[in-house]
Amino acid sequence: MAAQETVDHKYVYDFAEGNKDQKDLLGGKGANLAEMTNLGLPVPPGFTITTTACQAYLATGKEPAGLADQISSHLDALERAMGRTLGDPVDPLLVSVRSGAKFSMPGMMETVLNVGLNDRSVVGLARQAHGPAGADSSGGNERFAWDSYRRLIQMFGKTVCDVPGEDFEHALDDAKRAKGSDLDLDLDADDLRALVATFKEIFHRHTGREFPQEPREQLDLAIRAVFESWNAERAVIYRRQERLPAEAGTAVNVVAMVFGNLGADSGTGVAFTRDPASGAQGIYGDYLANAQGEDVVSGIRNTVPLQELERIDRRSYNELLDYMARLERHYKDLCDIEFTIERGKLWMLQTRVGKRTAAAAFNIAGQLVDEGLIDLDEALHRVNGAQLAQLMFPRFKLDHEFQPVAKGIGASPGAAVGKVVFTSARAVELAGQGEAVILVRRETNPDDLNGMIAAQGILTSRGGKTSHAAVVARGMGKTCVSGADDLEVDIPGKRFTVAGKTVREGDVVSIDGTTGKVYLGEVPVMPSEVVQYFEGTLDPERTDDALVRAVHRIMTHADARRRLAVRTNADTKADAARARRFGAQGIGLCRTEHMFLGDRRELVERLILASTDADREQALAALLPLQRADFIEIFREMNGLPVTVRLIDPPLHEFLPPLEQLAVDVAVAQERGEDAAREEALLAAVRRMHEENPMLGLRGVRLGLVIPGLFAMQVRAITEAAVSVTESGGSAFPEIMVPLVGAVQELETVRTETEKIIAEVVGGSGVEVLIGTMIEVPRAALTAGQIAEAAQFFSFGTNDLTQMAWGFSRDDVEGAFFWRYLELGIFGISPFESIDRDGVGRLVRIAAEEGRAARSELKLGVCGEHGGDPDSVHFFHEVGLDYVSCSPFRVPVARLEAGRAAVETVGSDSR
Repeated sequence: MAAQETVDHKYVYDFAEGNKDQKDLLGGKGANLAEMTNLGLPVPPGFTITTTACQAYLATGKEPAGLADQISSHLDALERAMGRTLGDPVDPLLVSVRSGAKFSMPGMMETVLNVGLNDRSVVGLARQAHGPAGADSSGGNERFAWDSYRRLIQMFGKTVCDVPGEDFEHALDDAKRAKGSDLDLDLDADDLRALVATFKEIFHRHTGREFPQEPREQLDLAIRAVFESWNAERAVIYRRQERLPAEAGTAVNVVAMVFGNLGADSGTGVAFTRDPASGAQGIYGDYLANAQGEDVVSGIRNTVPLQELERIDRRSYNELLDYMARLERHYKDLCDIEFTIERGKLWMLQTRVGKRTAAAAFNIAGQLVDEGLIDLDEALHRVNGAQLAQLMFPRFKLDHEFQPVAKGIGASPGAAVGKVVFTSARAVELAGQGEAVILVRRETNPDDLNGMIAAQGILTSRGGKTSHAAVVARGMGKTCVSGADDLEVDIPGKRFTVAGKTVREGDVVSIDGTTGKVYLGEVPVMPSEVVQYFEGTLDPERTDDALVRAVHRIMTHADARRRLAVRTNADTKADAARARRFGAQGIGLCRTEHMFLGDRRELVERLILASTDADREQALAALLPLQRADFIEIFREMNGLPVTVRLIDPPLHEFLPPLEQLAVDVAVAQERGEDAAREEALLAAVRRMHEENPMLGLRGVRLGLVIPGLFAMQVRAITEAAVSVTESGGSAFPEIMVPLVGAVQELETVRTETEKIIAEVVGGSGVEVLIGTMIEVPRAALTAGQIAEAAQFFSFGTNDLTQMAWGFSRDDVEGAFFWRYLELGIFGISPFESIDRDGVGRLVRIAAEEGRAARSELKLGVCGEHGGDPDSVHFFHEVGLDYVSCSPFRVPVARLEAGRAAVETVGSDSR
């Protein structure tokens, strides 16, 4: 028991104590620093404060007992390893304090560099004997020391004490203007010493206290600030966007500082083992001489390509390439690496499995299979349906009329068109009004997250493939062009100028995240190559498009591995044809009410207004051949595949003019003395059928039981169509679905009449017609065992099931208050978008289990919108459904996710 308590209360781990598999405890950054340390790579010494400590702090508002002593113990060990003491006035140790959650959250949480500097240690730092070549005569480097001190005050003030960051930025801009320069590198030691004094004044003005001079106080406050940044607004928004768990917390990494801002022989950079935009193999990344890490990712200075490092420092470059290759082989994936060179010595500051675009994800997965590092199951695990959906988005259709006005770095692929906005607030405002917008900034920062989510694309004049805008956009699947330095962006003036032209807020631009090109005006789009592949117009065996080949290879494996069949929701021949080309294995939902619209409304009116049995039968007789023709088309298109036809569902008054409009028409006609008999009859019918809550009223099975002959007409049309197709040489497999059943007696009543008609029509044709129901009423799910005795299949209508289980009107709530529920964390995502596993999902599970217990051969499917949602597909696989059904465009996504669900289940079982 005592040993267990010791483990439970171990809050701090040295890098040498952990490994890459401890991300839950050490966070991604800490686990990977530990892994690199164990691999023998040059990692600065340090230690990690666990996510458990963060969780305890956030729960109580204070550090857990024992944490301070453990930090002191590990700090002592760090000081011994470095031969220096935190804040020592002669030869000070400085540390960085960095966040590090289990999941990558770039820029969303806090970092404080250069902790340990104060008015005394800055002098010692300037006089250190290990200063760079070209330092002052005392052997130190005054500029470097004062630059580091101003960075600490700036980061500490903003991060720890909520000092407005723009106050520091304005002061820095003023100093550069006074020097007659746009670059902070042109500020000398005296300039920076004066800037430190200004920064301290800003700090005092906003906090009411002097900048803390005690190094341990700086460290403790920085650690707490990192803990608290887990619940900062931007971090919460990012987690919600990426569907990350809110309770995980962040680890904190305390690392001995190494300095890239010591002079020309120092620098910092970010490297990728493959191109995160395309997946192409090669050397990709950015390097910035005489800089610290935040200068690269913030985009405040434009970097040089990583290849330039070979010319600048060949030895460090070769070492870096060796470490990159080792890490990629070790992690068996694209690695994202941060490094610093301090006076010619290479230090590895971070590695992680790198974020990548959708195209890169598929390409890299295929490459790693070819290289023997992973198998096809793992390749399938490495991609997802959301990425596949991105690849199906259109791309620009360019001709000679469209010439780019600027070219930046294609940081995140896609074709984005929208109105220019210059602030996140404006992006959110216009997007909320239904406008497509392009967010234009000099560079983005974490505070721009809301605007980045709202925008169709992001365009920056600074930065590169590793800047904040690029990394976050790739993670979200947003189109991004960064580093378009021909743009002169004037945020206060709400405009940018390029090529002698001025573009103002509200003007339309088009950006290509693949090529990095920027166009004025709206550029037309065309289908992507991936859609052409699914349409069958692009042969994967003959194309030289590597992405199409990679998608084909992984989709083929997904189809071979998946247990779930994938059908489509289709009501027309055209939808059915497209879905079949996209790989649908039948129709899971054919909505018949859509067939009553258009020029057939008059027949529906005759049915509703029928005052005698003869009138009603006449109207139904007129509808019968039209319905039969509809089903013949669909059965022919889906030849040999099952088609689930839902009998008419919505309230009949939806096929009539609105009550208010009819009342006005009747009143006007009467005022003019015109004949309004038809309108008066319609008005009377609408009033008679009016319901306060029609979605819970006379619809579905209730309608079929109240209107004699309505369901019978549809059943006859379906069966006659199936027989006709069969007799003409085709194969039809109709499944008749009775909607909105809540009691087995309803289904039994409909089934009795249905079976008589089927027997009469089928004769000796050999056509088999299944009869089942849609499980969309909670009572049906809870009495599934009874209902299964009268049903050959269940299809879960999760749209209505969600609506009724939650008591939400899906037509109203999303705009009315869901935004607030998402903001408060009541939802991580709308339950209409992804299945609510705990509530609605439990109803599905109960119905599946009890239905199969009553009828072992019961076929189970889902036809709500959740059938095409990646996360929901995994749930339906887990529950044991036979198929999912979704819109035609989502069929490839569902196929891929069904395959992933199968291989991940096997992987979980084997573990």
